[in-house]
Amino acid sequence: MAVVRPLVTVLSDQGEKLKQIPLPAVFKAPIRPDVVNFVHSNMSKNSRQAFSVHKHAGAQTSATSWGTGRAVARIPRVRGGGTHRSGQGAFGNMCRGGRMFAPTKTWRRWHRHVNQNQRRYAVCSALAATALPALVMARGHKIENLTEVPVVCSNNIENLTKTKAAVQFLKKINAYEDVQKCQDSKKIRAGKGKMRNRRYTMRRGPLVVFKEDHGIKQAFRNLPGVDLIQVDRLNLLKLCPGGHLGRFVIWSESAFERLDSIFGTWRKPSSEKVNYSLPRAKMTMPDLARIINSDEIQSVVRPALPKARRAVIKKNPLRNAQVMGRLNPLALVTKRAAIIAHERRAAAKDKVVNNKRKVAGPKKPAKKGTKTAKK
Repeated sequence: MAVVRPLVTVLSDQGEKLKQIPLPAVFKAPIRPDVVNFVHSNMSKNSRQAFSVHKHAGAQTSATSWGTGRAVARIPRVRGGGTHRSGQGAFGNMCRGGRMFAPTKTWRRWHRHVNQNQRRYAVCSALAATALPALVMARGHKIENLTEVPVVCSNNIENLTKTKAAVQFLKKINAYEDVQKCQDSKKIRAGKGKMRNRRYTMRRGPLVVFKEDHGIKQAFRNLPGVDLIQVDRLNLLKLCPGGHLGRFVIWSESAFERLDSIFGTWRKPSSEKVNYSLPRAKMTMPDLARIINSDEIQSVVRPALPKARRAVIKKNPLRNAQVMGRLNPLALVTKRAAIIAHERRAAAKDKVVNNKRKVAGPKKPAKKGTKTAKK
């Protein structure tokens, strides 16, 4: 995992190892798929265009209802005669050529506002997910031949200007297989989208992040599936296409080192964002199954008990008074006191009722030695 490996190797444009640099703290941020999915779904709505049907569509017919008494429905009907159209139902949403139910309007709430802190949290989670090979491979990227992720290259890649040089660079670092996958996946879209300027569909390839553009956009822009973005303008829609974590990202060295100043660390706040602190994970070890099943926990949770103690634990003390008495001797005293108090209240209530009804209460037994007792 990225937390266990705090150093990242910097590769040259020829795929050779140059040096190692520390991993930015943002890659240790908690990964929250729920936050990423929520933010992505709302942000993606902000690029929609308003659409609606014409306000008079389906209602431009001269039609009136025939009223009652003709054994037909009271829906408005087309006037005239001599054609199949005359007498047909009109206007209603159940009629052929009628208006639609609840016609779409341009003033629908198309766009969504997302809290700034939520957007930043989602970007941090997306960046942290790019450093986990399992998530990157689960998303479908071909990274089997890479030495490690994230891939950090020298700043020479920012000076590339030719697509041929970009292809050669990707082949040197064993990342061109992911680009080839995108090229092979290109196919014609199914449905009406073919007529709406989105004729083809294609998988997503690597994302190249740079600090300064000295020709890198011109070099990579024509490669299928490859996206480029500046490190100061990281976008969740590029880091998590479709809301799915684990995009394959290729960094330039200067862009990679700039992440600590943009997002800050847990010891030093961000120098770019005001009053922003990097999110911290609630648990240092989120694998609960591993924690619960560990020998250290199980030795305390399930100690070796004597036979009598085991027999007590098998019964439910909330339903068995004897077991409850063994576990908590005060429970029997409390239960007895509650029974006595209940009897006293019942006797007092009966006494009050008898006094109101003028009914004699139960006679007291006579004392020994008296005349009544002798008889």
